[in-house]
Amino acid sequence: MDKQLQDLLKDRFQIIFHDVDLLEQAFTHSSYVNEHRYLKLEDNERLEFLGDAVLELLMSRFLYDQFPHVPEGKLTKMRSRMVREESLSEFALDCTFDQFIKLGKGEEASGGRKRPALLCDLFESFLGALYLDQGLASVLTFLETIVFPKVDTDVFSHEMDHKTKLQEVLQKDGDVRIEYRLISEVGPAHEKLFETEVWAKDTLLGRGTGKSKKLAEQNAAQNALNQLKG
Repeated sequence: MDKQLQDLLKDRFQIIFHDVDLLEQAFTHSSYVNEHRYLKLEDNERLEFLGDAVLELLMSRFLYDQFPHVPEGKLTKMRSRMVREESLSEFALDCTFDQFIKLGKGEEASGGRKRPALLCDLFESFLGALYLDQGLASVLTFLETIVFPKVDTDVFSHEMDHKTKLQEVLQKDGDVRIEYRLISEVGPAHEKLFETEVWAKDTLLGRGTGKSKKLAEQNAAQNALNQLKG
């Protein structure tokens, strides 16, 4: 088992696996298993199935508690945005899990280590392994550390999508080209801070920062809207 991965989990998330075989399975892709049949390894697909269910349950509970007055239909839409492939792959990258996945040579050569679908499955596989090893409470604690703080209504709720609102405001009298420009990207891989500007008609409308490019863009759009209102 990769000691660097174990150290990362211990130091950053205070997670120590009792069954390291489960952890190893979570980070073993089917392409690696196919190329190392003599090792009789098991890939992470079954853990991904389990982790998907655990994630949906805990996300649902989080939304239920966080938005007590939002109806079921909108909660469902918000949850689907939170657990979609793009979101989960970004969470996996935030955790630097991509550095530890075991891939076959072909998958590695084709860029599988950065492929969103693979990273999404990896993140869910880890949740499945953590659930089996330590139960629902430990998975919840992990999500509270890496996911829930980033579940901002500015990004995941249609009602609070500032980029959409800004587009509607600017284009009410005709088509306007809106451009988001990444200005800076600082910090280590797991704690990056992005700064973005939003422009329209060669005019700077606002700046924003965030722990992902999408969050920075949303923050820039929000600040632009505040400027326009002012």
